[in-house]
Amino acid sequence: MLVMKFGGTSLGDREHIDTVVSLVRGRLPRRPILVCSAHGGVTDLLLDGAHAAAAGKPDLQPIVARETALLEALGLKPSLVEPELDCLEQMFQGLKLLPAGLAPQVLDQVAAFGERMSVKAIAAYLKKRRVPATAVQADEAGLVTDARHGRARPLPAAYRNLAKHLRGVKGVPVVTGFIGRAMDGSVTTLGRSGSDFTATIVGRAVGAEEVEIWTDVSGVLTADPRIVPDARPVKALTYAEASELAYYGAKVIHPSTIQPAVEKGIPVRILNTMQPDAEGTVIGPSRPRGGLKVTSIASKSGIFLVNITSGRMLGQSGFMAKVFDAFRAHDVIVDLIATSEVSVTVSVDKPDGLDQVVQDLREFSKVQVAKDNALVAVIGERMRRASGLAGRVFDAVGRERIPVRAISYGATKTNLQIVVPEKRRADTVKALHAVLFP
Repeated sequence: MLVMKFGGTSLGDREHIDTVVSLVRGRLPRRPILVCSAHGGVTDLLLDGAHAAAAGKPDLQPIVARETALLEALGLKPSLVEPELDCLEQMFQGLKLLPAGLAPQVLDQVAAFGERMSVKAIAAYLKKRRVPATAVQADEAGLVTDARHGRARPLPAAYRNLAKHLRGVKGVPVVTGFIGRAMDGSVTTLGRSGSDFTATIVGRAVGAEEVEIWTDVSGVLTADPRIVPDARPVKALTYAEASELAYYGAKVIHPSTIQPAVEKGIPVRILNTMQPDAEGTVIGPSRPRGGLKVTSIASKSGIFLVNITSGRMLGQSGFMAKVFDAFRAHDVIVDLIATSEVSVTVSVDKPDGLDQVVQDLREFSKVQVAKDNALVAVIGERMRRASGLAGRVFDAVGRERIPVRAISYGATKTNLQIVVPEKRRADTVKALHAVLFP
């Protein structure tokens, strides 16, 4: 059994959807299950529409136009998604009456309609092309999650529920990515690009032999090609390397994607719908010997550095616990940690909840927050055997006169992270790539 996930770009027009049909048809002996994102651009249209409706200007027309044009290009009747559009119309009208803006659970409910309409279109088009298929709403099929709207995580029952439901589906199941349902019945989403995550959740549920993530790039590269145009493809990554890359800014896969695959040892292959014959990148428990010590460089902008200083750190075993309790209490995720005798520096990539954390920390320490930073991470499980690598990294940024504001290089040495000024992010990635991938 094989899981094939297709992203929005892969489902954005008739030409690409025809490629999807050919790929599915060629894999029918492997009993494929499809996981589909919304058609390219639709999620943004939905969220923009929700905000406009909440501002008193509901307008469904951009969404209707996008869906209608695509369905007509596929030779399908626009009435196929009429129930979803009618429901959206009612929701948008209702949003005008909300007194306090858009709650995360409302945004999740609106955003889910992109995937709901997409799977109906793809299943109908597969049947039109003589490939038996059935649209499956993942939340209705049992993908239960916690109630963290916008970044929900599956509950253990989700795997049992999905396995049971998918066994009874006729033809190729075409499953909604991105969405689930909390125990209180509310619709949840797994985060933007969360269809990758859905694919490995489904893969674990059914015991798939492999999960294919079909996107618009030919696998993972040694750096972001928008920053380093000559970045090279990476043939293989370990689960740990892929997880680090996703978490620290690589856009190819969702940060949570790998965990369900790890739990069942399922390979995940990143492939390009636009170049279906390209080799791509395979992610698994290990990679062949003799490969690169460093596999890739990831980076992300919008980093906040929080510096916590207190003389009470000296000899106080509970100080660090108090620091991280403050972050936990307000659900703020920390990326990098660097410590000295009397200070702790952490990086945070989202400001939500940070003001409350700082308020709590100031009860027992001095706190400074610096914004306009970028985090650059050098990733590779074999870095620990690469003598002098840290020196090469700091020589490279030193030659470019790039100030380093924080450093973290853990004992496992899977990644080396540095924080630099936001405006020097691209310079840093280019300098490191030139030295590490000559």
